[in-house]
Amino acid sequence: MTKQTFLHDRHVELGARMVDFAGWDMPVQYSSILEEHKTVRENAGLFDVSHMGELIVHGKDALAFLNKIVPQNISKLTDTKAVYCQLPNKNGGLIDDLIIYKLEDNKYLIIANASRVDEDLNWMTRNQTGFDVEIENISHKYSLIAVQGPKACNLIRSNGEKDLPPFFSIKQGKLFNIDLWISRTGYTGEDGVELLVKNEFAVTLWDKLLEAGKACGVKPIGLGARDSLRLEAALHLYGNDLNENTTPIEAGLSWSVPKDKTEDYNGKQVIMEQIKNGVTKKLFGFRMLDKSIARHEYEVFSKGEKIGIVTSGGVSPTRGDNIGLAYINAPVLDKLTVGSTIQIMIREKLHDAEIVKLPFVEKHNKG
Repeated sequence: MTKQTFLHDRHVELGARMVDFAGWDMPVQYSSILEEHKTVRENAGLFDVSHMGELIVHGKDALAFLNKIVPQNISKLTDTKAVYCQLPNKNGGLIDDLIIYKLEDNKYLIIANASRVDEDLNWMTRNQTGFDVEIENISHKYSLIAVQGPKACNLIRSNGEKDLPPFFSIKQGKLFNIDLWISRTGYTGEDGVELLVKNEFAVTLWDKLLEAGKACGVKPIGLGARDSLRLEAALHLYGNDLNENTTPIEAGLSWSVPKDKTEDYNGKQVIMEQIKNGVTKKLFGFRMLDKSIARHEYEVFSKGEKIGIVTSGGVSPTRGDNIGLAYINAPVLDKLTVGSTIQIMIREKLHDAEIVKLPFVEKHNKG
């Protein structure tokens, strides 16, 4: 049986089409994906992302423990600040990608992907030996609501929280007199916040946000538009663009991996070797040169030879063309630059595509 968020009945009442996503019954769309996508780019959208996992890591060795399990230097985090992280295995492959917030000394909040919470907890527990640290899964206690779009922050400010945290930061606050955590993060490329609230207040918060947002065009948004929005922003989707056989360097995330971190961590040798000597596959962005759409696991070709695999693909409502991400294998990857032509096998026919610079659209989430 699929799990339901505390907002499930609201989605059904709003006419959402519900689908099974990572074991959760989630809204894929309320009206049309294109309309919902446009709402977030132009106004603001409300997302139920309560399927995501929330973990608290606390204790005397919390910092040392986190530095052991992620490539990022958690020592540099100050109170209320956040960092995008990966959770690598011993071979550098990714068990998950995470956001880690420092709440205070020796206490951190981790946001994990819905489909990976159990795997994350298992891996963390296996690595816990020798550390005075506790790992608490609080996912069942909280709901997570994202408000994203150019009008999102004004909506929050006008309803109880004047001083929003800076980008990639978190603070305790109140909205509609409801206590919650407000983080300046999201998965759309737009400015906005994510609101972590106790389950018993989730429905009230959702209803009040929708009502207060009517005047500025705020609407509920499903997973379909969430995917097209994140793809335009070239944000990775675990299970598509990231998995246990891809490293952060192969995934184009070397910007997030410090070269000077002295602490050892799982997969460090492999990751540092790839930074130094290069990779045998690499994630590229492309746009289709006709109206065809590339989908997950479609094969990529060059001059009649298979050179890679599509990980994400779909329509770009903002650009008006069809875009995607694909891993390209050596030795061809060293010859590809922006403007290079590749082919995607779609229904047993090759279709031309062009390598493009990422992200596909300009991000506006540096508020």
